[in-house]
Order: sequence, then structure tokens, then C-alpha cells
Amino acid sequence: MIPKNLRPGELASALPAGGLTLVSSCSAESDLLVAEVAAAGEALGAMDFSGVFVPGLNRATWTAGERSTVTTFFKTPDLAATGTRAQFLPLCYQDALAWYRKQKPQAALFMCSPPDADGYCSFGTEHAFIAALWRDIPVKIAHINPAMPRPLGDRGIPFASLTACYEGAQTLRTMASGADDETSAEIGHLIAEVVPNGATLQTGLGKIPDAVLRALASHRNLRIHTGLIGDGVLSLFAGGAMASGQSALIGVAIGSQALYDALDHPSFQFQPVTVTHDPATLARIDALVTINSAMEIDLYGQVHAEASSRGFLSGPGGAGDFARAGRVASGGLRIIALPSTAGRTSRIVPPGTGHGPVSLSRFDVDVIVTEHGRADLRFLGHEARAQALISIAAPAHREALAKAWRDGMNALQES
Repeated sequence: MIPKNLRPGELASALPAGGLTLVSSCSAESDLLVAEVAAAGEALGAMDFSGVFVPGLNRATWTAGERSTVTTFFKTPDLAATGTRAQFLPLCYQDALAWYRKQKPQAALFMCSPPDADGYCSFGTEHAFIAALWRDIPVKIAHINPAMPRPLGDRGIPFASLTACYEGAQTLRTMASGADDETSAEIGHLIAEVVPNGATLQTGLGKIPDAVLRALASHRNLRIHTGLIGDGVLSLFAGGAMASGQSALIGVAIGSQALYDALDHPSFQFQPVTVTHDPATLARIDALVTINSAMEIDLYGQVHAEASSRGFLSGPGGAGDFARAGRVASGGLRIIALPSTAGRTSRIVPPGTGHGPVSLSRFDVDVIVTEHGRADLRFLGHEARAQALISIAAPAHREALAKAWRDGMNALQES
């Protein structure tokens, strides 16, 4: 079957109105498809668009008339500004996958590479959910972009399986982390000291995860198994830190053009969320070291990673999926890294004062790291945990934290 080659303004002829439509996002957000959705407008009816929309990167609101809606797992400012049109579901990746399977998307709009010699189009920098679900989605409309890399791993989708396609070049979305500042560099150094050679790493996106990877450049025989990589991974290859063979299993790449240009390296393999976040697969990994960030940590060791005083900023993402796996993996180590302050405010806080929900429980964390040191919480009671965390808070806040802890414990004893 040869897919229909669509011209501008023809999306509604191939995309039935209504239903749930899965869209590519992250670094693979398609300006062409966003514009075609807007042009189709009310012809698409009460369609719900959904994808992994990253704050600060993805600006599209996927507006197709007044009846269209968006379901997102991360609360971007642009979607929040649409009010009730956007439904925010704070789900971990395993639950997001289960939600998609229950809701049964009727269509997918995605960016991919041109077909290779065997007729397969790669999902390139964003495999995640579309690579896992496309076989069960009736209508598949692609933006074929010659700028999309074709990394090894999952083969992608056969060109003949497309319902329709557009063709056009587009520069991929970029988000470079920039140079390390003093705080992130120190956190990176402190984490590198406890990561063994031969470990398998999971990291998130941002300045601190990239600083950690740069600090690990002198390690050896490292592997990566993660949902997301940024520019920091380039330092591991440049420093000779990676193990030989296909040692980096990844779902999504978000970084600079230099990162995207490097994705043809034979060490990379890109896989869907059914591989990157699969509990059974993760549990079999020896020496799995998960490194994630947070907004706040309370003195029990509970992690708040989704909100601040300004409201919700994110969703839980995949950190919980990896933390649960790290608990059962042989030699697993689960690290949370964050600066000790946000401006003049401590990010280590008394129990019950963290903003938003608890993203990771105290049972999902082993070590907390700030620029002031490491707090190893394993096998500690409440008092020892609190004292360890106070010791890595900013010095100006330690006395207040100690008093808040004492007052809280006294209140519990008196109740």
C-alpha cells in the first residue's frame, strides 16, 4: 500500500474527526503537523491530542477549533495557559502507557525519517510511546523529515504502513544545557565518587544530570539505560567512559544539534517505552544507578519533584519507574541531586512543607546530594535521616531546619 501524499490543507481528508490522537513531541515536535491541525480546525471535531510535552521545549498547543483538547503528562506553561482545554494527568511512564492502551488512540501524527533501503522510517530522536503503540493505531500520518537521524535499535515503521504523509525539512527542537556552574559541577563531582566503574546509568534532563555525566568521563565500562539523554552523554563517549558495543539504550534525545549529529554512533540504540521503562528488563540490570533531580526534599527523605511555590511545573515522568527497579536490581543505587537552595529558600524542607505531591517516597531513595555533600539514607531511622539531610542543607538554613525537626518530633510525642 502506498501512503497518500498530502498537500497543505489536506489533513482533514486523511484524519477522521474526534477521538484520541497521539502526537510526536520532545525534539520531534513537527511545525508542519501543528500548522496542519490548526488549518483543519473544526473539521477535526472534538479531537484530543496527547504526547510528551516538555516544558521549555514544546510550545505548541495543538489547537484545532473550540472542541479540541489536549492531554499532557507534563504541565507546560503554554498548555496551562489554555485553561480547561488541557487535561493534566500526573502519571509515571508505566501508567501513561497503560492509559494509552486503555484509551486506544485512533490516530497518530508524528515526525520520522525518510524510508531506508528496506522501507522503514525511523522515529529518530523520539521513540517513547509512538514506537510502542503505532501497530495498534488505525490512522498513521507522518511528517517525513530528511533532518531526522536514523539511530540503531528499533527499526521504526514501514513506509507502507503509513496512512498518509507530508514531506518537508525541519530543524529539530534543541535544548542545550550549557556549561556547568559551580553548584552543578560540585554535585556532579560528589556523585561521580560513588558511581562504580561498570555501572549502568539512568539520568534525566537538565544542568545537573549533564554535569554528572561530564564528571563521569574518566570512569570506564559504563552503560546507559534511560528514557532520556541530553548533551552530557557526549562527554562519556569523548572521555572513553562507555563500554564497547551497544552500551547506550535510550528512548528520547533532547539536546543540541551536536547530540543529534552523534546519534549514528554504533553504541546508541533507541527503543520504545516498553523497553526503556519495562520493570522486568530494569530489574535484570546489575549496578543500575539512577540519578534524578527534585524541587525539594523533606527531612524524612521524601522527594517533591513536580511543583514549586508557583504551582505545578512538571509531572512525575519516569523517575518512579526507575526507582522501583533500582530497589530490586543487584547493586542498585538511587540518587537524587539538587542545589541546596532556590534563591534564598532552602530546598531541604521540614516534613509536610514540600510543594505538591510526594513524587518519590522515602523507600525510593538511597542517597541525596547537594553541593554541600551526600546524605546516605540507607538503613537509617527518622532522626538519623533528618540529621544527615540537615548536614547537606545550606549552612544558613541548618539551624531553622533543626528547630523545625525538633518542634515536629515534640508535637508527635505529645499527641
